[in-house]
Amino acid sequence: MTEVHQNGNGNGQMAMVRARLNEQVEKVVVGQSHVVDATIIAIAVGGHLLLEGPPGVAKTLLASAMGRACRLDNRRVQFTPDMLPSDLTGTLTLRGNELGFRPGPVFTNILLADEINRTPPKTQAALLEAMQEGQVTVDGVEHPLPQPFTVLATQNPIEYEGTYPLPEAQLDRFLMKVVVTYPSAKNEETLLRLRRSGIAPATLSDVEVIVGKDDLMALRQQVDRVAVSDEIIGYVASVVRRTRELPSVALGASPRAGVHLLAAARAFASMAGRDFVVPDDVVALTGPVLAHRLILTPEAELDRFTAADALSNVLASVPIPR
Repeated sequence: MTEVHQNGNGNGQMAMVRARLNEQVEKVVVGQSHVVDATIIAIAVGGHLLLEGPPGVAKTLLASAMGRACRLDNRRVQFTPDMLPSDLTGTLTLRGNELGFRPGPVFTNILLADEINRTPPKTQAALLEAMQEGQVTVDGVEHPLPQPFTVLATQNPIEYEGTYPLPEAQLDRFLMKVVVTYPSAKNEETLLRLRRSGIAPATLSDVEVIVGKDDLMALRQQVDRVAVSDEIIGYVASVVRRTRELPSVALGASPRAGVHLLAAARAFASMAGRDFVVPDDVVALTGPVLAHRLILTPEAELDRFTAADALSNVLASVPIPR
């Protein structure tokens, strides 16, 4: 077992963790390094990810591999139309002559909320407090969640029948939306060469522990120490505010989106081995952090104008600090 301890102040620690986590996850999931990077960023800043992709691209396996490599508990919840909030958060049960709280699957470090848009809004909303406050409240009693806590929520971009689109308030709580695509021909051949027991992967046990919970919390402190100049702060604010001014956008990015963009840029800089943010960090994260928060006008949608198009216009119109 190989483990990296994050007790120093070196700028290369986050970069080393990124490289070694990708190396371990590649043992079971091939060609999804951008999802691994996004997950590292989310854990490092205490955020959550929305993963959009077709079935069978190893979203569940990736969460399991990340949990194993980071020595984190992980659970998978299949969201269905008949799921109740208590199925997620937990319930009060009678133990002897007293009522006791029985924690639900949300009490974990990495929660894979599979097909989150297949459950009604009432159950979707049960995640809101957990994602925002790091706790759930049952019968008036607050129950803190273990830290770190990250939600990896998936949704299928193809099937919309019988689904409940996430409301804007909940979309705004996801740090990033990441598209999980099919692997390339070369990566798919590599995937087929991995050892299996029948159809089940046999390489998950080969994934080594790289960091532990304490190390990850130390990484958060390292990310918080990444320097941000006044020019970068002004650039982030200008980008976010510009999304609210485009005629093609009915609802632009919120102030929370600016907080998320800056935090993600800090983590991105740290993964690159720097202790300061540059404009390219902000540009690289603008799409994943902001696109899912924009609501286009009906006219723009009829013209097949996308959120990515809107953000391209935003970046082209906001001067880059030098």
